Amino acid sequence: MTERTTRARTRGGIVDFEVVFPSSEVDVRELHESSGVPVADILAVTHTERFPALDEDEAAWELAATAGRTVLERNGIDPDDIGLVLYAGSGEWDLPFWSPAAKVADELGITHAHCFEVANFCNGGMTAVRTALAELALGGAPYALVLIGDRLSRLVDHEDPESKALFNFGDAPAALLLGREDCLLDVVASAARTDPSWADYYSGDVEDDRVLMRRRGRRQGLGDAYLENFPARVDDVLGALGRRIEDVAWFLVNQGDKGMHEKLLARLGIPADKSVFNYHRYGHMGGSDPFIALGDLIGEERLGPGDLVLVAASGMGFSWSVTALEYRGR
Repeated sequence: MTERTTRARTRGGIVDFEVVFPSSEVDVRELHESSGVPVADILAVTHTERFPALDEDEAAWELAATAGRTVLERNGIDPDDIGLVLYAGSGEWDLPFWSPAAKVADELGITHAHCFEVANFCNGGMTAVRTALAELALGGAPYALVLIGDRLSRLVDHEDPESKALFNFGDAPAALLLGREDCLLDVVASAARTDPSWADYYSGDVEDDRVLMRRRGRRQGLGDAYLENFPARVDDVLGALGRRIEDVAWFLVNQGDKGMHEKLLARLGIPADKSVFNYHRYGHMGGSDPFIALGDLIGEERLGPGDLVLVAASGMGFSWSVTALEYRGR
C-alpha cells in the first residue's frame, strides 16, 4: 500500500512571534522527593536542574494573551485586522468545555475574528500555522494570530515513577502573528502524517479533578517510528521545493528527547551545529520549543536572509510534521 502524507505549498508566513515564560520552575530535587526516582535518573531526562513551569496561580491563556498583545503592539496591528485566532495544544485547557481562543481574543479586543482551538498536542502549533495560512489564502482579513498555550507540567503525575519520561514537560506559551506579506519567516512548504496505530500509547486519567497523562503498556518501536517519519517528511518538503539536505541552514525540533534529537540528525546527515540544543536551559516546552530556538538564532544574528529552516514537530497520536521556513529578516 502506498503511503500518503499531506503536503502544502503556502503563501505567507510568520510576521512576528513572542514566547512568554511563567514565573515558576520545576526543580529536579522536588521531582526526586515526590517520585522517589534518583536525581541522576531524572537529570538523564531533563538535562537541567530546573525549567519553567506554570505556578499554581498562573493560567496558560493569560501568558498566551501577554505574548499576543506584545506581537500586536510591536507591529502596530489593529485588532480589527485579525481575522482568525487559533489556540493550539493538547486540548486540555485551563478550564473544561471552554474556548481559550475566544477568551484571548476578548482580552486583546479582537472582535471580528473566527476563534477556535487546534488540538494536535506538541504538533498543535505547526498544525495551527498550516490551518491559519490556508484560511488567509482565501482572502479576508490580512492577519491571523496563532497561540500556543499548553499546560504540560500540570498534566504530569510527578509522584509516579512510571511517568519519569515526562518529567521534563514544562510550559512556555507563545503567540505567532501570521500574514500574507512582509513576513519575518515565509512558510514555503510543509508535510505531515499521523500513524493512528499509536493512538492509545498515551491517554489521560482523571484523578482528584486533574487530568494526568499515562503511558499504556510497553509497546516497542516508537523510536523507530520517529526515525522513519521525520526523514520521510523532510524528503517530502525538500522534494516540493527542489532543494537538498545540504541547503538546510538550520534544523529545529521540539525537544522532548535529546537522544532522539541526536539520532535524527545523524539519520538525516545534518551536523549538530546546524541545530539548536536547549536541553541545558529548558525542559520540553511543548509546541513552543522551535520558537524559543528561533528567537535565539535571530537574537544572536545567526540567521541570514534566504536561510532555509526546517521545523520538525511531533505530537501524541502520533503525528509528525516538517515545515520549511525561509528567513527574510526584519
